[in-house]
Amino acid sequence: MSKIACKIRNLEKSFGPNKVLRSIDLDLFPGEVTVLMGANGAGKSTLVKILCGVHQSDNGTINLFGKLFKPRRPAEAFQAGVVTVHQAINDGVVPDLSVASNLMLDKLTNNKAGFFIAEGVIRSEAKKIADTMGLSLDVSLPVSELGVADRQLIAIARAMARNPKVLILDEPTSSLSAKEADRLFQVLDRLRNTDVAILYISHRMSDIREIADKIICMRDGSISGTFSTKPLDYEGAVTAMLGHKMTEVDVKIAKKGEEILNLSNLALSDQSPRINLSVSKNEVVAITGLLGSGKTKLASILFGVRKQAHGTIHLNGQPFSPSSPREAIKAGVYMSPKDRASNAVISDFDIEKNLTLPFLHSYSWLSMLRFKLLRKLAKDKIEDMGVICQSEGDEIETLSGGNQQKVVVGRWLMQSCNLLVLDEPFQGVDIKARRDIGDYIRQTAGSRATIVLVAELDEALEIADRILVMNEKSLVGEHVNDNVNVNEILVDIAGNNQLLEQVSK
Repeated sequence: MSKIACKIRNLEKSFGPNKVLRSIDLDLFPGEVTVLMGANGAGKSTLVKILCGVHQSDNGTINLFGKLFKPRRPAEAFQAGVVTVHQAINDGVVPDLSVASNLMLDKLTNNKAGFFIAEGVIRSEAKKIADTMGLSLDVSLPVSELGVADRQLIAIARAMARNPKVLILDEPTSSLSAKEADRLFQVLDRLRNTDVAILYISHRMSDIREIADKIICMRDGSISGTFSTKPLDYEGAVTAMLGHKMTEVDVKIAKKGEEILNLSNLALSDQSPRINLSVSKNEVVAITGLLGSGKTKLASILFGVRKQAHGTIHLNGQPFSPSSPREAIKAGVYMSPKDRASNAVISDFDIEKNLTLPFLHSYSWLSMLRFKLLRKLAKDKIEDMGVICQSEGDEIETLSGGNQQKVVVGRWLMQSCNLLVLDEPFQGVDIKARRDIGDYIRQTAGSRATIVLVAELDEALEIADRILVMNEKSLVGEHVNDNVNVNEILVDIAGNNQLLEQVSK
């Protein structure tokens, strides 16, 4: 057994009366990927924040290669070789700076950098770092002009460039396509050979099967299971995380009501194929596909963020062409966007304000807010969604990522609507919470049409009456979720028949 890179013993942390970490013992070894699994609120984020110097523990010790490690701020952790890529993408990049400046930021801010900076040298060095992640983009571009996936890859590439001793990745593939995730896994394989200890936090079983050398499970602030014997016991890991076995989901196809949404010859761009689609009341339709397939563009058109190139939309039989989200909301079309840090969570607001923000006009009298009603509605929705918190007055950023996501989704379930569009509603949410949210969406679907956009096929199978597949901005497949042929869906997603041969073997 090689020398322990990071040795954690009896680590404890409380926030007021809430004990978040309870006697945590954990070893990270060089050249090994340790996957950390845990339900939302299990304590994963707090453990990571202690390791990277954001919080300090109340008790216990951390040793880094045999030396006591107790960082008081993130800079101390970084200097000691503990580098973290957080789940909130904007924590790892500076949107107003160029790609090159982001990748070289640590060098640029170094006291030894000097007053004058050779821009050509910076771009050349940044290009080398980008190449390690297979990032083929113009490094002079501002990060603000890039998509979520490219921002995530830049944050990861920047972390790699720091030559970490311990690398912590929190849900690193949540915004990546399968191809981009494979690229990340290849980089992690190379890092294994350089003896970097990697702590990889994920809920995606596809990631875990691909990358894990060992699985550690957390539940209620404690270590609930360790799995290191090959082959790894994935079902046992899920059971240890939840405290019980996860039963299979059996979706009962709902009876359709009247047509709510109709898309006729809709084109997302001038050159893209036409889309024809009908969605009815009491129906949950999942649209899946690879990153860049057009799912988010379709959602933004329905919510008035952008215009379609061609075709028409009808809502309840009437022409529908919103020029802004305000118009869409007024027509009863609500959307929960992906990338909650940038587009959904209001970091300065508490849970109550984040939940009720879009509908404050409905909870006022003579322009004065009805605070008691707002508080009751927020409490009810917190209970409905299973948000783990002390009260509705907690600051939103004190919640784990998964609980923040519950608030973001719950916001658009505060009032009834004609059409609910949910773009990646399970991003960063553990398996149990995912099923809880999915159950609640289906239970409340009777009064509306619901479209759920997901990258993971498992998520579509758990929630939808129908599963549609998008590829190259076109609808290429439709599958009723009843004894569905998963291989056929995978072929539609990939856009070729070679995959069918692989998955059939």
